[in-house]
Amino acid sequence: MAEIECSDNETNRKQIMAVHDAMDVLNGKWKISIISSVCYYNKRRFSDILNDVKGISNKMLSKELKELEMNQLVKRIVKDTQPVTVQYQLTEYGLTLKKIIDTLADWGIEHRKVIVGKK
Repeated sequence: MAEIECSDNETNRKQIMAVHDAMDVLNGKWKISIISSVCYYNKRRFSDILNDVKGISNKMLSKELKELEMNQLVKRIVKDTQPVTVQYQLTEYGLTLKKIIDTLADWGIEHRKVIVGKK
């Protein structure tokens, strides 16, 4: 593995703080999975996300979606249908996470190959 050249201490501190800030927004067991569900399908209903994110409860999904809305990553769209339909979509700001989600997915595919010994 190639050795990574480090920057000066102040640059390192700023980078570490930036990672900390990002993790504050994306923290927890579920947020990345919720974002990826909405990201890959564009618009998702609550029940669709619930099916995509294995193991999450209704209450937790509701809480996490509210936090993602508060951080302007997801928007809630209420359709004027009978019965009322609610969909979730990434905001323009939330779409800036797509590159990160894609990179995580690529890494996850490679990691699974390494772990099951198919590399």
